[in-house]
Amino acid sequence: MTTVTIDRRSQLGEFLKTRRARVTPEQVGLAPGLRRRTPGLRREEVATLAGVGVTWYTWLEQGRPINASEQVLQAIARTLQLDVAEQAHLLRLAGLRPAVPDSLECATQPQVQAILDALDPLPAAISSARYDILRWNAAYETIFPGATLTDSYRNNSLWAAAVVPGCCSAFVNRDEELPRMVAVLRSNYAEHLGEPEWEAFIADLIAASGDFARLWAQQDVALHSSRLKVFRHGSVGELRMTATNMQVLGMPTARLVVYTPNDDETRDRIAFLQANPGLPVVDHTH
Repeated sequence: MTTVTIDRRSQLGEFLKTRRARVTPEQVGLAPGLRRRTPGLRREEVATLAGVGVTWYTWLEQGRPINASEQVLQAIARTLQLDVAEQAHLLRLAGLRPAVPDSLECATQPQVQAILDALDPLPAAISSARYDILRWNAAYETIFPGATLTDSYRNNSLWAAAVVPGCCSAFVNRDEELPRMVAVLRSNYAEHLGEPEWEAFIADLIAASGDFARLWAQQDVALHSSRLKVFRHGSVGELRMTATNMQVLGMPTARLVVYTPNDDETRDRIAFLQANPGLPVVDHTH
């Protein structure tokens, strides 16, 4: 039995516990009852509603070495009212989805850089599943000069967003976006349980950021989507941009992120920065 298998079972159990705590008896047609020691549904209620044995479901939450079919897990997912991202996360933790092959080396190919350069003046970058910035174009470097620094996780979007306190961060809507970023990382983490680089990265983040530690413990998961991100640039002020994430064929563990100005003022400010390279800037996050 491998460590990864043990970790997956433990993570699966913890995930089910947090999802069970969110669902009230009323949401699944049960009477609220009296004297509930913990929020949400009881284990026996989940088991009954999903059509599985109470002992079996208890063992599943405890991380014991039992097998679960996709059909049974889908029944549990329906009972716990999991969304699409949460259902996919549950199945991956149960080992019912093959691991995505590591193909980040594709990001170093010359044609990838050529595509990024062709997107200028839109800032664009290739990001890994854990938010490492692997490649970027000149427009991206103009807006986020920290992307070129590789020491102490400085070229990692999540590290920058989580470690710099909200009071000092260039990320204006940090409180809205950081939970989303952590939830996406949690979803991606299911594919990399037990991998030394991933485990070290998460341990370092937990140690460096109380906000990350709190959000990570919540076990929330999410998928990438187009999001409005607001940054405060040290030279030109606020920049409002829509970050669009796109999967790149041949790079299943990486994604293309393109930032589109959300208003004319932001577009003008980006053009000014590109026309005046070398302006002083305080860059905390990207």
